[in-house]
Amino acid sequence: MSELNPEHLKSVIEIINQGPFFRHMSMTVTELGVGYSKVVAEIGRKHMNPFGALHGGVYSSVIDTAAYWSAYCDLPEDQGLVSIDLKVDFLAPVLDQIVYVTGRRVKAGKTIYLAEAQMFSKNRKLVAHGTSKLMAISNKQTMNDVVDYVSAERLPSKFMGKCYAT
Repeated sequence: MSELNPEHLKSVIEIINQGPFFRHMSMTVTELGVGYSKVVAEIGRKHMNPFGALHGGVYSSVIDTAAYWSAYCDLPEDQGLVSIDLKVDFLAPVLDQIVYVTGRRVKAGKTIYLAEAQMFSKNRKLVAHGTSKLMAISNKQTMNDVVDYVSAERLPSKFMGKCYAT
C-alpha cells in the first residue's frame, strides 16, 4: 500500500465532522490511521430513551462510526464502504457525559472488510463492543461524495506523490 498523506487524513477528519448526523449526535472523529479510528461523543439529554438511559441507537451509531472509519485508510481513493452488518453488545449503562470509542479494522479483503469497535466510559470502563462487516464499492460513498455533500474544498490526495484526489 502507498504511504498515506497526513494532510489528507487531517482534511478528512475536518470534513466528516461537519456532517449533520455527526453534529446531531455530538460525536467527533478525532483520529484516523491504518486500521484504526477514534471517536468521542458528548452525551446529553437528546441521547436518552424515555426511561432516562442512553438509547441503544446511540451505542450503535458510535460503534458503527468507529468501525467504519477504521477501515477507511485501506481503500483506494475511488472506493467507498457500505455497512452490510452491525452487531452491538451493550455491556454496561453509560453514566458519563462523554464516551470514547476505538475502532479497529480486523480484516481487509478484496470486497469485504471486518471491523470492530469498543466504547469506553470516562474512567475507561468498557460499556459496549460491536463488529461491522463492510463492503467496498467503486465510485460510491467516496470522500468526493462527502466533499460535495458538505460543500467542502477538494481534499489533498489520499496517498503521497499525487497532487489532488480526483
